[in-house]
Amino acid sequence: MIKIKSVYDPVSKDDGARVLVTRYWPRGVKKEKAGYWLKGLGAGPGLIKKWKGKELGWEKFVKSYRDEFESEEKKKAYEELKEIIRTHGNVTILCACKAAEHCHREILKEMLEKDLAAR
Repeated sequence: MIKIKSVYDPVSKDDGARVLVTRYWPRGVKKEKAGYWLKGLGAGPGLIKKWKGKELGWEKFVKSYRDEFESEEKKKAYEELKEIIRTHGNVTILCACKAAEHCHREILKEMLEKDLAAR
């Protein structure tokens, strides 16, 4: 099972492997809050800047984030995450965003569920 949470949410027993998918480590968060850190799955700095500067709507953000998966860094990190899922079963994808809606972890979860269902 794949879940998504903010890294600031409390840890729960059913989280399974906790995987942080942000480019930068969030301030004030202890290393113990995540078992893995796949910074390559965070949105690129330019994309983050455009999103936070309201230069992109959600649909454009989704397309741009998915386009970033053409890079070797993203492909490698994505494969690492799929291996973590295969190994642990239950995985919680973490990001510093407080709300799940309109966060890249939501896109990532959809991509993973589609890929893993196809095998």
